[in-house]
Amino acid sequence: MLKRLIAAVAGASLALAALSACGSGGDSASGSGSGKLVLGFSQVGAESGWRTANTKDIQEAAKAAGVDLKFSDAQQKQENQIAAIRSFIKQKVDVIAFSPVVVTGWDAVLKEAKAADIPVVLTDRAVDSDASLYVTFLGSDFVEEGKKAGDWLVGEYKDAKEPVNIVQLEGTVGAAPAIDRKKGFEQAIAANPNLKVIASQSGDFTRAKGKEVMQALLKAHKDIDVLFAHNDDMGLGAMQAIQEAGLTPGKDIKIVTVDAVKDGMQALADGKFNFIVECNPLLGGQLMDTAKKVKAGETVAKRIVTVETVFDQAKAKEALPTRKY
Repeated sequence: MLKRLIAAVAGASLALAALSACGSGGDSASGSGSGKLVLGFSQVGAESGWRTANTKDIQEAAKAAGVDLKFSDAQQKQENQIAAIRSFIKQKVDVIAFSPVVVTGWDAVLKEAKAADIPVVLTDRAVDSDASLYVTFLGSDFVEEGKKAGDWLVGEYKDAKEPVNIVQLEGTVGAAPAIDRKKGFEQAIAANPNLKVIASQSGDFTRAKGKEVMQALLKAHKDIDVLFAHNDDMGLGAMQAIQEAGLTPGKDIKIVTVDAVKDGMQALADGKFNFIVECNPLLGGQLMDTAKKVKAGETVAKRIVTVETVFDQAKAKEALPTRKY
């Protein structure tokens, strides 16, 4: 009887030990213990062709790099991103990366990630938080993008003797690219006092909203010479509104945009857009490399700027056949 009791206790102990091992293994699978880097990534949403290309590139790069990607789509809502980041912390991922919907309101959740000893990488967009709360920011220089758009206009209208009326379609209110592209653009066009922004309104980075806002602007202003849209999608929506108003985009109203996605490049090649400043969405490879270095404890630059160019009609025609996004 005693032997059977000892055997039963021993068996139960073994079973408990096995159960504990499984539980431990499950936890480590969500973190670095699995041997595979686990990256939690919170995407803004899918508001544009640029964002779709960005998401696809990150997912494909993670697969190619052998990274376990935990992906979350915030649907352009900050509260969804904060919930996703907290979920990543709970899952004990190795690195958290996200492209913030807006600039402010991240301090609390970033402090939670730091307390959990999980490094954070910002991609595409910056935040207005203490720089010690994140390891690095990988993405474009949005101020420079706005400047490039403005510099082109300064050159295009260098001989203008009369006011050149510009309307601006801004991105999502509070978003880093919207704030910075506007800033850079207005700094550049200040070089020519004839270049005047007569109206500026958010189109939320979407094609539908770009069209809607442009329709209203066309009714309010009969003397628009130039449209500067903070991304191609808003520019494409506005282009439709211009056509429906009986005007010729690219001629009656010149269009300058940022992104250089395929649809925008096609509009430029067709002469409906006049100039595009590139914002490269293919950040996946750089993000995976950066995440691996961060996890390994290697030093990375606090600011990693992506390499980008600009396009006129000739360059767009040349680039289109091999364009990946």
